[in-house]
Amino acid sequence: MKSFVRICCLLALLAAPAAQAAGRTPRQMPAVDRFPDGKPIPAWFRETPAVDAARLGRRYVVTDYGVLRDSTLLQTEALQAVIDRAAREGGGVVVIPRGVFLSASLFFRRGTHLWLERGAVLKGSDDIGDFPVVRTRIEGRTIDYFPALVNADSLDGFTVAGEGTLDGNGLRYWKSFWKRRAVNRKCTNIEELRPRLVYLSNCTNARLDGITIRNSPFWSTHYYRCSDLKLTNLRITSPYEPVRSPSTDAIDLDACHNVLIKGCYLSVNDDAIALKGGKGPWADRDPDNGINTDILIEDCTYGFCHSMLTCGSECIYARNVLLRRCKVHDARLLLNLKMRPDTPQRYEYITVEQVEGDVKRGLHIAPWRQFFDLEGREDMPLSYAEQVTLRDLDLDCEVFFAVQPSEQYRLCDFVFEDLDIRASKDDSYDPARIPGSRFERVRLRTVEP
Repeated sequence: MKSFVRICCLLALLAAPAAQAAGRTPRQMPAVDRFPDGKPIPAWFRETPAVDAARLGRRYVVTDYGVLRDSTLLQTEALQAVIDRAAREGGGVVVIPRGVFLSASLFFRRGTHLWLERGAVLKGSDDIGDFPVVRTRIEGRTIDYFPALVNADSLDGFTVAGEGTLDGNGLRYWKSFWKRRAVNRKCTNIEELRPRLVYLSNCTNARLDGITIRNSPFWSTHYYRCSDLKLTNLRITSPYEPVRSPSTDAIDLDACHNVLIKGCYLSVNDDAIALKGGKGPWADRDPDNGINTDILIEDCTYGFCHSMLTCGSECIYARNVLLRRCKVHDARLLLNLKMRPDTPQRYEYITVEQVEGDVKRGLHIAPWRQFFDLEGREDMPLSYAEQVTLRDLDLDCEVFFAVQPSEQYRLCDFVFEDLDIRASKDDSYDPARIPGSRFERVRLRTVEP
């Protein structure tokens, strides 16, 4: 407790104007909206009209083309036939009407889109034998694995929208995963064979809007090498009880550029938003890997999740990431920087601001050694995290500063500004752990849990 008092005094001295009153003074917004590195945020990020189904082209209601309203009948081939027909006839929107339709992997073609009407459920098969094996991207590698329920590759303007639901039907997969882990603690995520719910690769100007995405067997949505991607007004959920849904990340961005995530509700049994891009001791030399850059996350609400925003566990470079104006309840972590000792990483110009609610830990930085493998490399790659800002936060937590020093990475130039933090545990913190850090108007208090 004495160390905690000392650090509180230090923060108070560094930020004397902060403690003038019980509340915080709202920060004045700049005249020009900018990314963390100072680059203006383009107008494209502010253009989010609701998707108009009529503008997606001719409607192909699947029940008009032989698909039955039968929730027990696997209809992958019939549904794929509707997509292929729409593509042959010049494109259009494949409409799932009210009802439950069971399917395995569907592959959307040039000019086709997916519309889920209110009350519509496109439900994934819970038998992995119904899914093909293809060349795909998963966990920072390009390997032979399973595609998702909804797949699109190299499409421009692909859209999934409506008021319906994509349901991964994940319970059987989750139970199998935990049973296998009980037998083999070293079982990896991909060794327990599971599909994702949405996988977009090499797409431009894609949009997901308004739908519910739930109960994914594995990652809920995964975007690889996509640019100008908008994810708006989505509800992405998976349970953490009574059966935990392992590795059901809500949104995984894998070497993506220009991404807007806005107005979403995210509550899953893993990371809500994870930035990926590659892993391994030579990951920065692999042309399949890449940078996540110019990511804007705003006006979202978080329920239970492992982290609101995570860099890793497969991420070589993330730059210009801004999370703002969000509410959170029951997340384990606010910002999680996973530092892999077997992968060269750089995280820079990341800002989290205007967040209120409760998390167990605020800033979490630590080595991430899960399935560690230097693959014969003799030296350990050095990683970096710098120009990270936490600003205008109003949070209840157990511990806010969860920063573990390590020789494997270098931390510098963090900014802590306008923070009102109530911690239920001794939140001792040595600012020297992050050289060049700046504290302004930081209010950190211990409270009874």
